[in-house]
Amino acid sequence: MKKVLKILIKCLGVLFILGAVTYGVLYAVYNKDLPQGKPAVAADSLAHKMLNAINYNAYKDTRYVEWNFKDGAHRYKWDKQLGIARVEWDDYRVILNLTDPEKSSVFERDIQVAESLRARLIENAVSIFNNDSFWLVAPFKVYDNGTERSLVTLDDGSEGLLITYTSGGTTSGDSYLWKLGTNGFPLSFQMWVDILPIGGLEATWEDWQVMESGVFLPTAHKLGPVDFRMERTKAYN
Repeated sequence: MKKVLKILIKCLGVLFILGAVTYGVLYAVYNKDLPQGKPAVAADSLAHKMLNAINYNAYKDTRYVEWNFKDGAHRYKWDKQLGIARVEWDDYRVILNLTDPEKSSVFERDIQVAESLRARLIENAVSIFNNDSFWLVAPFKVYDNGTERSLVTLDDGSEGLLITYTSGGTTSGDSYLWKLGTNGFPLSFQMWVDILPIGGLEATWEDWQVMESGVFLPTAHKLGPVDFRMERTKAYN
């Protein structure tokens, strides 16, 4: 038994060292300091250019948005007008009141859950909705309350749009540097976020499609070697 424990401890030690070395290499290669943007009228002009490209007016008028995330593990139908989202994962379904989550309804296999589980499931629904919807509609949130917009000169000499969320939601304190095409369409952003230990990781925004309501939404992203898609995406009135 002692020999087994010694071997196990040695294996865990080796794995820890390998993990630390791997993290150190990744950090050295990919970590970037948050650039200092310059607040200017031009930053708002660039933000408006992006919003016009993806048809922000149509987004404002869109009532329903549906999509699946993580290969269908998370499923959504969002009523933007009422501020209600149906959030589904595993055997759970939460009719989430986005303004007052405590008023949400929670079901497991179509049966209302016990009060002891309700708060935890609502908290989880809020968390995954905020994360997964951000990967769908983040470009439309550049004028949310608590946002700051500034310009950053990129390596190729073009201008990037730096958005910092100073308050509110699960993105408070996070910053995103948007890189746009000449037509204003978002191509990618770099992230400086609390949940990632490496700053400046870049994720693409790809396969933009025009929805029934006229708004453009992305259906694919790449974050390093990881590809993920927004499936069965719909936006309509």
